[in-house]
Amino acid sequence: MDKVVYLDNNATTKVDPRVVEVMSPYFSEFYGNPSSMHDFGGKVGQKIKEAREQVKNFMGAALASEIVFTASGSESANMAIRGVLEVSKKLKHIVTTKIEHPCVLNLYKSLEKEGYKVDYLSVDNEGNIDPQELEDAVNEETVLVSIMYANNETGIIFPVEKFAEIVKKKNPKTKFFVDAVQAAGKIKLDVKNTQIDLMGISGHKIHAPKGIGALYIRKGTIVMPLIVGGHQERGKRAGTENVPYIIGLGKACELAQAYLEDEVNRVKCLRDKLEQGIISLIPNARLNAAVENRVPNTSNIGFQYIEGELILLHMSDAGICASSGSACTSGSLEPSHVLRAMGIPFTALHGSIRFSLSRFTTEAEIDYVLEKLPGIIAKLNALSPFQKELKAINAL
Repeated sequence: MDKVVYLDNNATTKVDPRVVEVMSPYFSEFYGNPSSMHDFGGKVGQKIKEAREQVKNFMGAALASEIVFTASGSESANMAIRGVLEVSKKLKHIVTTKIEHPCVLNLYKSLEKEGYKVDYLSVDNEGNIDPQELEDAVNEETVLVSIMYANNETGIIFPVEKFAEIVKKKNPKTKFFVDAVQAAGKIKLDVKNTQIDLMGISGHKIHAPKGIGALYIRKGTIVMPLIVGGHQERGKRAGTENVPYIIGLGKACELAQAYLEDEVNRVKCLRDKLEQGIISLIPNARLNAAVENRVPNTSNIGFQYIEGELILLHMSDAGICASSGSACTSGSLEPSHVLRAMGIPFTALHGSIRFSLSRFTTEAEIDYVLEKLPGIIAKLNALSPFQKELKAINAL
């Protein structure tokens, strides 16, 4: 396959060459342990401090000490959730949503088996959450509320700042965690001016390598560590720091800040061109989300009466990379839990494709998709048993 058009950036992103450049010396040239007393290690420790400052600025935190480096968005979520619950073991009530990422949802399913009561907020057919349902769900026993910032499948942005205010007004002791993995780099983060207690991000969604993430923990919020051992990360996560990846994350955050305007302008225009082209060129294609209030790079399109896996395979043959949902559930043949929660019609549920762009996406690539996709869908429509049944019904 010579040509690759990569529109699966919500699954992972290309590492920016400038990130690779700053990481490279810390594999074999500046390899000292940042905790060492000697100057060789001390200089490495200084670079970690600089990276922590870069991540702090990117997340809009007040203090660099509020940033803890982790190995992934999943670890950030587990550290936030389990860390809070370990502190308040007597309280067993949690509030979340039906459309969280599997790293959060599956953790809560596990916690239910441990005796926790979890309320799952619903969404409407555009993917939005009712603030009143959230307010009604929080009570004096609620230890934690967690709501994602932007949905990984539809791109819908949730007003987490407002939601945090609702939660704190109802129960000031309740902690509020935000999975910001899909919002980071696409919309401005400014956590210090909110009532959010914890927020997680992942490096490989913002052109840093896989295997690095960060968790914001507001000063004064007590979280028990998942990994106990040495003094690293102010005692919150033991283990010698992954120096090159931390430095890479810092650079990626700096670049993501610089590209925010490009994201909300150029990338959004390309996303809109793709959507409008698909819907105008392909009969029975539908947008599976609200038109507004989405991150600029994400589009979820339902192609009715066709299996999404077949669409993906045919697109892959043409060099086009996309997804049928979260990368963490792509091995499952079950329809998306997000789209099911939204009440997407069954006819489009199995044939829904997520296209996700990045700053490396070009207009020529969008043109190529619009050139190839209509023919792919037409071919699959001709083979679809649903289409044959519809023709038979219409012939009666």
